[in-house]
Amino acid sequence: MSELKIPLTALKGRGAATRNAHRFEQDARSAFDDGWQTWDGLLSDASAPSGTEVRWEDARSALVGNDSPDIAFDYSINPYRGCEHGCSYCYARPTHSYLSLSPGLDFERVIIAKRGLAEQLRRELARPGYRPSMIVLGSATDCYQPVERELRLTRALIEVLRDARHPFSIITKSSGVERDLDLIAPLAADGLAAVYVTITTLDGGLARRLEPRAAAPQRRLRTLRTLAEAGVPVGVSVAPQIPFINEDMEQVLEAAAQAGAKSAFYTVLRLPWELNEVFQQWLALHYPQRAARVMARLREMRGGQDYDANFATRMHGSGLWADLIAQRFHKACARHGLNRERTALDLSQFRPGLAHGQASLF
Repeated sequence: MSELKIPLTALKGRGAATRNAHRFEQDARSAFDDGWQTWDGLLSDASAPSGTEVRWEDARSALVGNDSPDIAFDYSINPYRGCEHGCSYCYARPTHSYLSLSPGLDFERVIIAKRGLAEQLRRELARPGYRPSMIVLGSATDCYQPVERELRLTRALIEVLRDARHPFSIITKSSGVERDLDLIAPLAADGLAAVYVTITTLDGGLARRLEPRAAAPQRRLRTLRTLAEAGVPVGVSVAPQIPFINEDMEQVLEAAAQAGAKSAFYTVLRLPWELNEVFQQWLALHYPQRAARVMARLREMRGGQDYDANFATRMHGSGLWADLIAQRFHKACARHGLNRERTALDLSQFRPGLAHGQASLF
């Protein structure tokens, strides 16, 4: 008997097609054809509400320490859990499982905002034992996703970092970062701020499927140019690289360099935990004819597995195909003058007392 194939339905403006069960659920449901086609729409969640819901939680901490040897910063701050951009490849999707929410639709529909986060950061920076180190805003979910327009949590964090003279970097795929140029540009001039914009592809059609609620690629290039013209050190992330899907890395790097980017980095798609199912559903929905080919190539770069968490290889993969991607990246960067100089932010200006409004005695 052949396996039952139940169609998935793309939801407008959403990257995931279903509310995939999270790994802590004891009960899981699956569709079944009982002959009356009552399964139609069950997996697609087409009848379920798809509007965005914002929930608040009290911030218990602001700075999240990083001890992963393959990540270049020591602390991150993420004002939101979940991300309305709905990127099908987002490695943060499995974190929604800890909230008993689906890494699929819930991750991009139910956004958790952290109440009191800026005040908590102010307290943590003022602790006697704290030593300044590199901080990245938005390392897991985008700190300029749509809800930031109203909630302004990211802006409040930048104000605290400004008051404390603490350096930081931002990574985003949103043009919303331009709103805070009045804060970022003066700090960048003092060596205290840098911004990285993620541009996965220049293909607008692919971007709408891959990152349905993020800014269009050309809009992100304009954001790069606006930041660079304001004197902000800017870089571009061409992550993740997905075999046979976004094949225009060289063109992205060229366009970003022309817009003012001075640095670049990339990763290869990684599929931890429930993200594996979410992404494979996305492949089956949008690229059914090449889905098997994409997964075969990913497994080739992951030692035969869908995912390998080894710190030495998880970001870029291993093997011939991974080496080819690395060569393409480095040659394109050299051709367009990217990564010739490293943007170094100044840790020596940190003044924790200023974060509490304490004037200097000198």
